[in-house]
Amino acid sequence: ALIISGIFLFFYGFLSTFSPSYPWILCLRFMVGFNIGCVPQSVTLYAEFLPTKQRGKCVVLLDCFWALGACLEVILAMLVMPTLGWRWLLALSSLPSLCFVLACSWLPESARYMAASGKSEQALDTLSRVAKENGKSMLLGRLVVDDMYGMSRGRLADLLSKDLRRTTILLWIIWATASFSYYGVVLMSAELFESPGQLCSLDGQVGDTCSAQCHPLKTSDYNHLLWTTLAEFPGIMVSLLLIEKIGRKKTMALEFFLFTITLCLLFNCSTQKSVVTAILFLARALGSGLFQVAYVYTPEVYPTVLRSVGVGSCSGVARFGAMLTPYIAQVLMRQSFQGAVGVYVLSTMVATVCCLLLPIETRGRDMRDNKG
Repeated sequence: ALIISGIFLFFYGFLSTFSPSYPWILCLRFMVGFNIGCVPQSVTLYAEFLPTKQRGKCVVLLDCFWALGACLEVILAMLVMPTLGWRWLLALSSLPSLCFVLACSWLPESARYMAASGKSEQALDTLSRVAKENGKSMLLGRLVVDDMYGMSRGRLADLLSKDLRRTTILLWIIWATASFSYYGVVLMSAELFESPGQLCSLDGQVGDTCSAQCHPLKTSDYNHLLWTTLAEFPGIMVSLLLIEKIGRKKTMALEFFLFTITLCLLFNCSTQKSVVTAILFLARALGSGLFQVAYVYTPEVYPTVLRSVGVGSCSGVARFGAMLTPYIAQVLMRQSFQGAVGVYVLSTMVATVCCLLLPIETRGRDMRDNKG
């Protein structure tokens, strides 16, 4: 699935460069976004190779590369857009997907997945390869897969079974809100930095210059965007410190709550871009951090037979949040800045409660292989 999505990501991403009209680029970028939906499966694959004690930290650290990619994209846009334009930006941005596809021959399949599929020989081959590449001898004994053989896998309906219904519904709300609020901050950053002069008055009403119209970004605007993007690194570090101390649920709830408080600061935003940049820096740090914890918690809470479906469904729901947020961060903000911020504040408050209502804490919990 990762290889196929990587191929289509490169294909549609590179093809976007030659878009002759707006409908074409809209369609092609839709296909890019569609294939990005498979990216969370990389976290599932990675998590299934990790020991329980180190799983949370390693998955969070993996997301440093997401933040690094976001920073590199801002730098690339800063260098390319003023001279070569958006077509070259899209072309160059598609190349990492091609590199991933070319490197996939090294990527092993999950031994847990193959065991759950009844493919014990392939699972043993993978484990032997892991042992060899780590300079260790293969453990003696027999790989027991009889309890999982023949079990149904990958059914979406099982996510709403009696044991998992509450967890699944709450996670859908959490993922949708995380995506909705995170990308809302990203779009607000670009929107506010595009507006020349006054951002908004002290009472929170949008000024005439704060609009969703396109203005070429200046170098200073790219610098502001880069600073807000760099916020993802401290957000990851905060999650790294908290996730094994207070648990996954409480970490997500705390970061959602602090995210809510930070967004409230925008109600009285200053005319100084430096103040707005600082607020958006903190908001993006918290938004990135809670996303990382969600990526840790979700693969842990579902059994192997449902893990990919569970993560995939949460990722799909998150896309709906990302699709909705432009209407708030760009359209509604033009009419009422306070109203737009209020929508994000309300949604993150609801998500905070949902985190606390999750029935399972996965810190120190082994990954289950079946639904029992």
